[in-house]
Order: sequence, then structure tokens, then C-alpha cells
Amino acid sequence: MSGFLSGLVPLETGGGFEAPGVHSFDFPPIFESAPWFDKYMFQAILSVILILAFWLIMARKNAMVPSKGQYIGETAYFFVRNTIARDMIGHDFRRYLPLLIALFSFVLVNNLFGVFPFLLLPTPSHVGWPYGLAIMVWVIYNGVGIAKHGFFGYLKHTTLPSGVPVFMWPLIIPLEFVSNIIVRPITLSLRLFANMFAGHLLVLVFVLGGEYLLLHSASIINKTAGVVALIFSMAIFGLEIFVQSLQAFIFTVLTAQYISSAAAEEH
Repeated sequence: MSGFLSGLVPLETGGGFEAPGVHSFDFPPIFESAPWFDKYMFQAILSVILILAFWLIMARKNAMVPSKGQYIGETAYFFVRNTIARDMIGHDFRRYLPLLIALFSFVLVNNLFGVFPFLLLPTPSHVGWPYGLAIMVWVIYNGVGIAKHGFFGYLKHTTLPSGVPVFMWPLIIPLEFVSNIIVRPITLSLRLFANMFAGHLLVLVFVLGGEYLLLHSASIINKTAGVVALIFSMAIFGLEIFVQSLQAFIFTVLTAQYISSAAAEEH
């Protein structure tokens, strides 16, 4: 059990039960000479390797009658292409399809690390990673808008919806600017972070609490409660898989929506 728990939180010293909290997400550097290289960075690099290997293998095996592996790859590809890229962006979706596939794959794999043996930590549970992804998305969709409309044209496009009466401009323009330029990357990042952080914290509460009650209590009632908590934690892991997959989908859908709105023609 101690080996299992070591993947969830840093090893603690001392006796007694220590409730999980923000400190449970703090991990020391793997190498003292590289303070930036912690568990989160390791998982992000590992995810890139796994994603590249997956898509390269899927792209290499093209057959009229697909194998099981090719079927999985094609299903993932068509899901992102048809459900996200084409539906959200429209006829020009192919230009942004590689970005959306890479983004969906990266967020999904790093989210699922929260239930992956020996890791058991979603990378976006550290707020820096969702912030970094959101900033990248912010730069991309604003860059798309500026390339399409020009700087001042895009500024007008994103802050002044067509058909708004002139007397409403002093109210609408600041609201649209704050909503589209400032608030979007904040909500995009915090939505992903909050779900991964809260879900992993809930897992910690049940697993660590159940382990403590089962192994460090003399009371039969406490031991029974510990067993129930550990069993229930398996259901939470199942819920986490659903939430992690859903958040990867939502993050990618919103990215496609922001690109679509930035590149949209005036009506």
C-alpha cells in the first residue's frame, strides 16, 4: 500500500494522519541540478513521447480493412475532425485540425495520468500547466483574428458586434473586450485546473483516509469504514476518467470556438 500511495503524494514523515491539501501537490525536483524538472514536467514530456508514438504508429498502418489499432486511431482522428474541428470551425477546419488533434491528445493524456498506475497525478492539477495552455490558445486565436481582419479590424470585430446602436457602444465595447480578450484565457485555464485539482484531492481523501483507518486503527468500525472508503475510491477513479476525458473535450471545443469566432466574417 505504501508504494501505491507514494504515487499519490510526496512521502511524509512522522506519525498520525495528515489530511491532504494544497501541499499534497508540491513535489520536489527529480534532479537537484534541474529545479524545473519535477514530476509535472516529467509527465508532460512523457505524454509528448506517448502521443507522438501513438500517432506515428497509427499513420504508418493504413489498410483497407483496418486492424484494431488502426481502428482506434481512425476513431480518435474522426472524432476530433468531425465533432470538434468541422462542427465548430466550418469549411476552413482543415487548417486548424493538426492543432486541435495535438491539443486534445495532450490534455487528455495528461489528465488521464491521474488514474495511470505509478503516476496517479493529473498534470493540469498544477495551475501553471493550464495557464500555459490557455496563453498558447489566446495567442493563436487572436493571431488568427489579426491575420484575417488586421489589428484594428480584429479589435473592432471582437469588441463591437454588428447591429449594436451607437449609443450602446460605450457599454458594449468594454464588456466585449473584457469578455473576449481578458476573461477567456482565465476561465479556460481555471476550468481545467479546478476539475483536475478537485478530483485528485477527492481521490486523496478517500484513499489516504481509507488506508489510515484500515491499517492504523484498532477499531473494527474504523477498519470497516476504511475498507468502504477504499472500495468507494474505485468508483471515484471511474468518475475521474469521465471528467478527465470530458475536460479534454471541452478545452478543445472552446479552442475551436474561439478560433472560429476570431476568423468569422462580419454579418
